[in-house]
Amino acid sequence: MCLIAFKDPSESLTGFHSLVVQSPTFSNFIRLTELIPIAQNTFNSTFTTLMGTVTSLFFCSLAGFAFAKYKFPGRNFLFYFLLATMLVPAEVGAVPLFIIMKKVNLINSLWSLIIPKIATAIGIFYMNQYISDVPDELIEAARIDGCTDFQIYWKVILPIIKPALASWGAVTLISRWNDFFWPLLFLRKQAKYTLIVTISLLPISEGLSTPWPVIMAGTTLVIIPIIVLYLILERFQKAGSFAGAVKG
Repeated sequence: MCLIAFKDPSESLTGFHSLVVQSPTFSNFIRLTELIPIAQNTFNSTFTTLMGTVTSLFFCSLAGFAFAKYKFPGRNFLFYFLLATMLVPAEVGAVPLFIIMKKVNLINSLWSLIIPKIATAIGIFYMNQYISDVPDELIEAARIDGCTDFQIYWKVILPIIKPALASWGAVTLISRWNDFFWPLLFLRKQAKYTLIVTISLLPISEGLSTPWPVIMAGTTLVIIPIIVLYLILERFQKAGSFAGAVKG
């Protein structure tokens, strides 16, 4: 894919010949910028991905902390009801969610991609399982020192669960960057599209031929950043997967 992105359209794109780039060129990327507002779409993807990940980490960890360390009426029922929602495909709620977004005037807004997934059942479950291993003595000691509930969460819990936050953050980043269904549903103008959507809408033919090098150039721009990001965060994912106890 990456090699074809730098090939001239006149070169062969089939078989092993696709791996040979005779005359490397950036013309496909230049052509891509002429077809779509690549800078604006990249900003849209970056904004929704980063903002969505930060808010998801905050609310999922906050809810996970509440379920793990606080006893209140109906806690078990609410937690198991939350887990039960994982059995329902997200697409089932597409129509009612679209109606809600329309009533609050968020259609064609980037916030429509962020707000509905601020807290997810699987994220809350993951954080709950991790925070449950934090000793209650730490929380009691912080409360004796005069910390409020939110200060306990912010100053005690968050530093301890950094591996879990890094692991879930990496998964959320990749998921939100690759999100296709919801942007296609909520966004109506090309200037508002995320990168993954606008690349999918590239013209599939110019005259009698399909501009595969241009399409591959666009796909390369979508794939490379998330691959690099995953390689950077991979060690944090492993830490989050295997770290199950509090040291010290």
